[in-house]
Amino acid sequence: MTIARRPGRWLRRAGAAVTALGLSVVLAACGDDARRDGPAAPIAFAILSAEGQAAVEPLWRPLLDDMSQAVGAPVQARFGANYAELVRAMQAGEVQAAWMSPRPAIQLIDAGVAEIAARTVDRGGADSYRSVMIASVGSGLTLDRILACDGGLKLGLGDADSTSATLAPAAFLFGPRGIDPATCFASVRSGDYPSNAYAVAGGSLDVAVVNTVTLDQLRRQNPQIAEQLREVWRSPALPEGAVLVRTDLDPAVKEKLRGFLLTYGDGDSTTAARQRQVLAALNYSRFRAADAGYLDPVREMLASRNLAQARASGDRAAARTAEAELQRLRVKREVQP
Repeated sequence: MTIARRPGRWLRRAGAAVTALGLSVVLAACGDDARRDGPAAPIAFAILSAEGQAAVEPLWRPLLDDMSQAVGAPVQARFGANYAELVRAMQAGEVQAAWMSPRPAIQLIDAGVAEIAARTVDRGGADSYRSVMIASVGSGLTLDRILACDGGLKLGLGDADSTSATLAPAAFLFGPRGIDPATCFASVRSGDYPSNAYAVAGGSLDVAVVNTVTLDQLRRQNPQIAEQLREVWRSPALPEGAVLVRTDLDPAVKEKLRGFLLTYGDGDSTTAARQRQVLAALNYSRFRAADAGYLDPVREMLASRNLAQARASGDRAAARTAEAELQRLRVKREVQP
């Protein structure tokens, strides 16, 4: 006897399988959406903290908290004792944004790692600052005496990547005179700006190179120390620092961050007034749009220093390269409106 098959049961089983498969696809799609709409990845923001994290973090935290709300992602501070440490962190992808002075900013931009989100403007509305050599009021030191290079004075410079405390004096003060600080002075100490200023006031350094930002801070925070210092040399204007973002940061997040900076403190609202107070604590008045070209004065300084070093060492190939770069930058400056 032949037993007839029951197609209804087979169809019900097939339908159930198709329904289960469809449901799994829908759930998977929902999972993808959930991942896309879930918590945004944190942004690590690098800050130089030569004065110590405890002193610097309270000044930056309000800005970073506001930034977090604006971009929709937690913004975590990453502090470093020197620019080389922060540059390495950004190159390694450990930080996605950073405040950088011009010299390390150029290094990161030229390597294709980062781009400028905005440049800073100081409390007085200037977008530049100066390198300054200081001596104590009672020392009687003049610039001629300092540059006599008799090996009797102790000099304080900054971080090797510092624009104002190392690069500027090399480009504008020592380089044009053919002076090597290592042979000119009894000792050369690298330190952060406040420490060098205090060392000059206290007599453990004869002279040091700091910048106008440091001196302004001292006048506000410790006028007694500031009164013990005097300028003996001041550089031409230097471009202010910038906030950088990694080039591979999510474009939407990048634009939110840029928009946040460029509008921060604008307007007459109570929120804008509070934001301006946050900026004032950082010695800023606002952020301004900029591209990498605003750093060209520092590039010119680097090319000038490289040319001087190449000539001193007799490296003709390096000298030709540095001279060509210097000429390119000078032509670019002359043709700009």
